Amino acid sequence: MDLRQLPALNALKAFEAAARHESFSRAADELFVTHGAVSHQIRALEAELGVALFARDGKRVRLTDTGRRYAGHVRDALTLLARATAEIRSGDRERRLVVSMLTSFAARWVTPRIGRFIEAHPEWDLELQSTNALTDFVRDDVDAAIRFGYGHYPGLHAELLLDEIFFPACAPHFNGGKLPKTPHEMVQLPLLRSDDELWRPWFDAAGLEDLPEPKRGVLYQDSSNLLQAAMDGQGIALVRRSLAMHEIASGRLVRLFKDIDGPSPWRYYFICPPQLLQTGRVKAFRDWVFDEVARFRQLYDTACEAGPQAAADAMRAAGK
Repeated sequence: MDLRQLPALNALKAFEAAARHESFSRAADELFVTHGAVSHQIRALEAELGVALFARDGKRVRLTDTGRRYAGHVRDALTLLARATAEIRSGDRERRLVVSMLTSFAARWVTPRIGRFIEAHPEWDLELQSTNALTDFVRDDVDAAIRFGYGHYPGLHAELLLDEIFFPACAPHFNGGKLPKTPHEMVQLPLLRSDDELWRPWFDAAGLEDLPEPKRGVLYQDSSNLLQAAMDGQGIALVRRSLAMHEIASGRLVRLFKDIDGPSPWRYYFICPPQLLQTGRVKAFRDWVFDEVARFRQLYDTACEAGPQAAADAMRAAGK
């Protein structure tokens, strides 16, 4: 048998997931790709094999008889491959620490700090997974996760890690340096929009109950892009404290109206399977991240109360 004639592994994985769910959308969610990517992979596989694996009826799909038989063989083969891979990795698994977290939190909060964990714990091979999808600790082979939510994680150990608040911020040079002195002045200026940071709760906290959610202008789906737009002087952004603190401390952003906090229904939680909590690798990461939260709170208070220069000095003293 010529193994060079095998279809691409990604196409087989897409087909197996779609066959198991009988849904391209659910397969896409499982594989963290788009519906279109799964559809493309399966069409390419069908073209390569010269047979129809799915019958399509509008948005619904079902396996053909050929597809059902092929799915069983593919599933057996992928399972065998996964077991072989797990056996090879098993010797290193106790040394590998896998942590999942939101993409924005990983980029803006964890990455600037993670060097301290690596230096303190060279015995662990750290793998950071950045994803906005919920973690399946069995399927994804993850040790611990940091999630932004309500704290309802049945069957898992969950600890409140960090409260969140929202507030408006802009570049110091925005509007020619003429920054608004009141919320009423602010709403006459360009307000940046995001899928995750809605203005309505902050408007209520600021006494602007009759003001609707902004509907015009660019809509940012990524919080990092929203922050960058604000730093570039494109407008005023409603930002999360956790993601904007470094920019505020460095002076790249200025927090407006320090006495008005926008409430957040979500908070950051450290979660893991209970049986992993006392393993050396998870305990080390848990202790480190809670220590970093304590540093963060101190630096944030300095940035807001004493100004950017004092905050920058504190960041240098803390090894930032």
